[in-house]
Amino acid sequence: MTSPRTFNHVDTWVFDLDNTLYPHHINLWQQVDARIGEFVCNWLNVGPEDARTIQKDYYRRFGTTMRGMMTLHGVSADDYLAYVHKIDHSPLEPNPALGAAIAKLPGRKLILTNGSVDHVDAVLARLGFASHFDGVFDIIAAEFEPKPAPQTYQKFLSQHAVDPTRAAMFEDLARNLTVRTSSA
Repeated sequence: MTSPRTFNHVDTWVFDLDNTLYPHHINLWQQVDARIGEFVCNWLNVGPEDARTIQKDYYRRFGTTMRGMMTLHGVSADDYLAYVHKIDHSPLEPNPALGAAIAKLPGRKLILTNGSVDHVDAVLARLGFASHFDGVFDIIAAEFEPKPAPQTYQKFLSQHAVDPTRAAMFEDLARNLTVRTSSA
């Protein structure tokens, strides 16, 4: 008989942000997604349907729409991120129970996100447990190469001195738990 898996060996807890530290039904990501569509629409001077098609094509080809917009259209990452993360965070409410559970985890707690630090700060401020995290690795730290690119995980592990054999990762997208071996 095999023993059940435990987390006793874990000394670093890695969390995605969107739809991981708060429930999907809060719809923050849907707001970001709509803002991405608006950005594409405005930048490329196309209608909403064409913008949606381009947005999803770039997401598939480049890992993020932002990367496609930067690569093919010279978009500034700072301008893009400021625009798409200018959303209404008010649906988020403090979550003291989740904050207490995270605080009890032994070791470091880190956030690894394809979003920006500004977005992380706004979300954690609303949730009320920003002080529980020891660091954030965002899309800028990843040099705009999104999860699950292997170089992104390598940069994260190196920058935060994480031993992956002693870490646990929590993520809402299964595709981000499997390292992508080729990039567009």
